[in-house]
Amino acid sequence: QVQLVESGGGLVQAGGSLRLSCTASGRTFSSYAMGWFRQAPGKDREFVATISWTGRTTDYVDSVKGRFTISRDNAKNTVYLQMNSLKPEDTAVYYCAGSDNAWPSTTIHPYHYWGQGTQVTVSS
Repeated sequence: QVQLVESGGGLVQAGGSLRLSCTASGRTFSSYAMGWFRQAPGKDREFVATISWTGRTTDYVDSVKGRFTISRDNAKNTVYLQMNSLKPEDTAVYYCAGSDNAWPSTTIHPYHYWGQGTQVTVSS
């Protein structure tokens, strides 16, 4: 059974930082892209960041470019999301996602494996 388990969420003041982690079990994701998505109350789930299987190619939603960094450690089957200069509008449940494709995608379709989500709350 494939499981993705996120950790690192919490409550932080605006301008602060958090680092999310997502560790996979039941499947080796070292040959596949990984992504982070988020969902705020009353809104659709939206793409945040994605990373290729090598880690050399990344992409971000415009609203987090320059503030968030996605990375991965294939030896640990783990993907990270470093979030700096957090804003209240970053408040959401953040989900880790595993793709069936080696190349990163900004759409939800290639991602067939999902974590349970971790809450990030940014206070003003």
